[in-house]
Amino acid sequence: MSELFDAEVIRSLARRTVFVRTIRRPTMVLGSTQDATILDAEAMARHGVEQIRRRSGGGAVLLEPERAVWIDTWVPRADPLWSDDVTRSSAWVGGWWAESLGIADLEVHRGPAVISRWSDRICFAGVAAGEVVRHGRKLVGIAQWRSRQGGLTHSLAYVGIDWDLMTELVDLGAERHDAARELEASTAGLADLVSTDAGEITRTLLERLPDRRSWEVNRLIN
Repeated sequence: MSELFDAEVIRSLARRTVFVRTIRRPTMVLGSTQDATILDAEAMARHGVEQIRRRSGGGAVLLEPERAVWIDTWVPRADPLWSDDVTRSSAWVGGWWAESLGIADLEVHRGPAVISRWSDRICFAGVAAGEVVRHGRKLVGIAQWRSRQGGLTHSLAYVGIDWDLMTELVDLGAERHDAARELEASTAGLADLVSTDAGEITRTLLERLPDRRSWEVNRLIN
């Protein structure tokens, strides 16, 4: 299983950097400590879904072309945006998303993590600090990888997501259909809230980066 990024390259970046990631084929991104055996290998092969691993923790994320907005931000320790407080360092990312989306009633979660029966396996089944919710439904997921040189924050919102497919790929056994219904009720997709596409949302996010001229922008295809 391949790694999502080259850690040594990321560590060497002295300037704050934003990575816009584009998916060419269906991909399941596992958290750093997740075992690939949580996936149904036959279902993954049947649907042509690739596997990749990120260094940050948390649950699995299913990505499909044009159905998610995925942006990573790298902040070196010497940068004013850096914070030793993990909660604060994710809160600015959630705030940036909420302001950029311009949707009414968005909130950045600042309390303790909200867990569910499925959150150890599926990222969007729980809510962590800095993530964006609307009326209790998760809209933006966030995960961090931190090193002595700085921190990389993954952030993602679904344009749309098929929770029946996700809960087929993550081997939940007899609980699969219950999980899909709970995820549908506890999450929200951008297509339900804004009349635009992933490309337009990405452009807006880049335009509203804090002190946006100070960022280097990289576009990556996975």
